[in-house]
Amino acid sequence: MKVVLIKDVPKIGKKGEIKNVSDGYARNYLIPKRLALVATPDVLKKIEKEKQIQQEKEQKIREESQELLKYLQKFLYKIPVKAGGSGKLFGALTNSDIAKVVSEKVERQIDKKWVILNKPIKQIGVYDIEIKLPGGVSGKIKVEVVQEGKN
Repeated sequence: MKVVLIKDVPKIGKKGEIKNVSDGYARNYLIPKRLALVATPDVLKKIEKEKQIQQEKEQKIREESQELLKYLQKFLYKIPVKAGGSGKLFGALTNSDIAKVVSEKVERQIDKKWVILNKPIKQIGVYDIEIKLPGGVSGKIKVEVVQEGKN
């Protein structure tokens, strides 16, 4: 029996896929648990329409993220921190600290999960910080870590 999966089913397939399964498995397990629907022409049309809408949403998110990334890359973000004479920070600069400074500068909410740091920053200097935005858009922004009181 051909069924359209409504949810991901382990060892069978992912949501939206059309699968051929045994009649008993479909009637006794997949359909009663609302994991799948019988693949009728109406159901297939509905699934196609939902896929189309989802793709349009993803495209819109991707375009918005690309615009945001271009805007973020226009600036050099200066972050004043407490540091010793050798340029070593008292503490460390993390992705949440960077996200907070960037959010304040561009007046838009930047999630700390979007800022990718391999390890916390512990020295004064200029850094290229990787940003991964929703929709699979990624790029780099420049962050300058400066000692408090000095510019």
